[in-house]
Amino acid sequence: MYTLRNELEVDFVGTLKKVAQLGFDGVELAGYGGMSVTELKSLLDELGLQAPSSHVPLEQLEKNLDKVIEEQKILGSQYIVVPYIMPENQNEDYYYSLISFLKTANAKCNEQGLTLCYHNHDFELEKLSDGRKVLEAILEETSVSTEFDVYWLTKAGEDPVDWLTRYRDRTPLVHLKDMTLDDERFFAELGTGGVNVESILQTGKEQNVKWWIVEQDESRRTPLESIEISINYLKNII
Repeated sequence: MYTLRNELEVDFVGTLKKVAQLGFDGVELAGYGGMSVTELKSLLDELGLQAPSSHVPLEQLEKNLDKVIEEQKILGSQYIVVPYIMPENQNEDYYYSLISFLKTANAKCNEQGLTLCYHNHDFELEKLSDGRKVLEAILEETSVSTEFDVYWLTKAGEDPVDWLTRYRDRTPLVHLKDMTLDDERFFAELGTGGVNVESILQTGKEQNVKWWIVEQDESRRTPLESIEISINYLKNII
């Protein structure tokens, strides 16, 4: 739902209705639009939408993990996703403190029957002083699951298929997005750019990916037009 953040601020309910009408099975939440979790759960049920996962800011996870877990259970969400590290914290000392926190948080989520996932951008593909990439260190030193973002992996010069294969059985969620073929390498609708989406989908099927999540951080069209192009592409090839 981050893709539609501006639309949601204007009309949260109406935007969810449009998502359902386009044929999406569910939504990955990034906030509740001022609704209570019980109200939101009722609305999603009414629209026939599942909420398999939620992006929850690290600060909220650190301060209110018990409450987050309780809310996810009400929503019927299986996956809690760590979405982003703020720029001021993108340094080696913080990464290692984050690893320590993820171990504790993951254990608590697992105890409650939930799965903690880590979502990457491109900066996690930079190397630490020990030669490992940040994302490798996080996944090697914790047992958190992943939500690979294929755009950011590609932009960092990585092969998403390789990462999906390396971390098979730890990748229940994947962020699907494409990249323009020009020098800007801007976010693009699925099937219109240079990311090898079909190979990613095939590999993900073999690795038992549970949810393909369409996301487009920015759009040269309206976001609703963009997600319609992307869902229609997926309908034609899956």
